[in-house]
Amino acid sequence: MKLLLPILLLIPASAFSQSADFIQLKKKNQLITTFYSGMNISFITDGGTNMTALINGIKDDTLYLQEFIVQYLPTSFGAYIIDTIGSYRYKYHYNQIAAIGKKEKTNFNTKGSGAALFGGGALLTLGSGVVYLADRKKFSLPLLLASVGLGTLGYFMAKGSKASGMIIGKKYKLVYMNMSNKNS
Repeated sequence: MKLLLPILLLIPASAFSQSADFIQLKKKNQLITTFYSGMNISFITDGGTNMTALINGIKDDTLYLQEFIVQYLPTSFGAYIIDTIGSYRYKYHYNQIAAIGKKEKTNFNTKGSGAALFGGGALLTLGSGVVYLADRKKFSLPLLLASVGLGTLGYFMAKGSKASGMIIGKKYKLVYMNMSNKNS
């Protein structure tokens, strides 16, 4: 028995495995990242759905995803624990991904600032209208025009904000890599 173990360790054993399919994100033909089974992915579909899920598998141009529903529960000590309530399984073709990842954070929120300008411009316009109806001597046409201009600028700032993430199209593209050994 003592002699059998070293002999078995010296005999080479070969194992065959098949590598799984994967998806690459490229920017102008330069590789940014690769997505494999077992990784988390965050993307927006062409229908507008925001997904953050675990990749269970990639096969035949399709991503098999599992999204976990988690809940924070308070403990008697005042801390919180994370509890998984359940999960959902999804299938998406890789061409259904419109944007992937999250956009880098900047110090200026264009959408929020545009909404604030729009709200302030609308409020000043409404106030100028009330002043015009109540007392025309105190009415200021330059204030009305400035408030309309600021409201319009705020509307276009809020509307013109792009979706978060890297938008798949001219600059970024997803490439499906089929690693199966099918002979057709």
